[in-house]
Amino acid sequence: MSTGSFLAADLGASSGRVMLGRVGPAGVELTEISRFGNGPVALPDGLHWDVLGLYTEVLAGIRAAAAQHPGLLGIAVDSWAVDYGLLDQVGRLIGNPYHYRDARNAAGVRAVHDRIEPAELYRINGLQHLPFNTLYQLRADRDQLAGAASALLIPDLIGYWLSGHRLAELTNASTTGLVEASTAGWSAKLLELLDLPAGLLPELVAPGTLIGPLSPAVRAETGLTASTLLSTVGSHDTASAVVGVPAADEHFGYISCGTWGLVGVELDRPVLTEQGRLANFTNERGLDGTVRYLRNVMGLWLLQECLRCWQLAGSAADLDALLAAAAELPAGGPVIDVNDPSFLPPGDMPARIEAACRARGVPAPTSPPEYVRCVLDSLAQAFAASIGEAARLSGKRIDVVHLVGGGSRNKLLCQLTADASGLPVVAGPVEATALGNILVQARTHGIISGDLFAIRRLLRENQSRITYRPEGS
Repeated sequence: MSTGSFLAADLGASSGRVMLGRVGPAGVELTEISRFGNGPVALPDGLHWDVLGLYTEVLAGIRAAAAQHPGLLGIAVDSWAVDYGLLDQVGRLIGNPYHYRDARNAAGVRAVHDRIEPAELYRINGLQHLPFNTLYQLRADRDQLAGAASALLIPDLIGYWLSGHRLAELTNASTTGLVEASTAGWSAKLLELLDLPAGLLPELVAPGTLIGPLSPAVRAETGLTASTLLSTVGSHDTASAVVGVPAADEHFGYISCGTWGLVGVELDRPVLTEQGRLANFTNERGLDGTVRYLRNVMGLWLLQECLRCWQLAGSAADLDALLAAAAELPAGGPVIDVNDPSFLPPGDMPARIEAACRARGVPAPTSPPEYVRCVLDSLAQAFAASIGEAARLSGKRIDVVHLVGGGSRNKLLCQLTADASGLPVVAGPVEATALGNILVQARTHGIISGDLFAIRRLLRENQSRITYRPEGS
């Protein structure tokens, strides 16, 4: 095995980072180059992303990495799913991309379901119903599509600005609702049914595809040369995170936990049953032809919004102190349905949690630690239920749950999830997405070889993890 250095631009729904990975015989060594905030921008016409600010941060991270490590072999971008930028024929951005929490999506859902029944839609795309899925957003954006030549998902848009190539990486494209679950290709039936312009969706490529050098302008901006190549990875951040799950065999479930909690199993084929649709499970593509059979759970968004609201109200909200106080509270407190649509938009989260408790006829939290405990108890129960349903619907045996991402730092959440599921929970790595991104690049460049479990073996050998066992087991 030789050695090489790679850069991951990992853009999450609440923060982004540029990470350097050095891959060699000893495994992978990860170094943070830069980290920056990310979030919705409220404008008179709705909720948007500051995609130009994100691109600026990515360029700054690349420039800083190039100054320290001029021999970079590759760069790849991953991000959250479903959102996109529209480009005209010459490649100009048509407006700032909308944020998936924007209220316009409701009209898109109605318009799509007027043309195709949800059950038939699921038989084609195998995608769980979320009101912000890309096909609903595109339908809501019909007025803008007439001048659009391409719709590029966020990592593909950043990749286009870096290289000049327009394409669609499969793992992220599979979250749009426009890819056929059985063929992993764009659905001609859905494109026609929804009257989407011909050519709007670019060529699909698999993760692990070399795109080419950065554009001359980007090389001049960053100090890199044509020898540094852009490639695709699992550009949906969850796809890269699942690559970064340090599982020893196939009998595992996973929770990629950050702003969202993505909970499921890894399969070799989609599950397109009516039972799966009614349980709101999705079939998204992963590395090497795998299928990520999972359910979206609202995730730490609820906690993040509580903290933001308390800070806006002038209350100091130290998360570590709140978690310690929450851990001291007795079990059996109020539990809410974290997937209730009322929790999706930004706003006064504590008030909505209080309303949800009252609707259930249970006492509402009365202090910040009680709110934190309510959120974490509720998330743990939702995670455990989703793991159980993933096993039942797919027929896959689950012996262990791997919890990766920022949520793996939350000891209380990990322990509560182990208790609720009755399964050991292995927490870590925190930066599973960046690790998955970098290791796929390393394989694409020939630095490492082997299948998914060969990649995961490298992670087990040099990435720290903590195992939480159900209390009393």
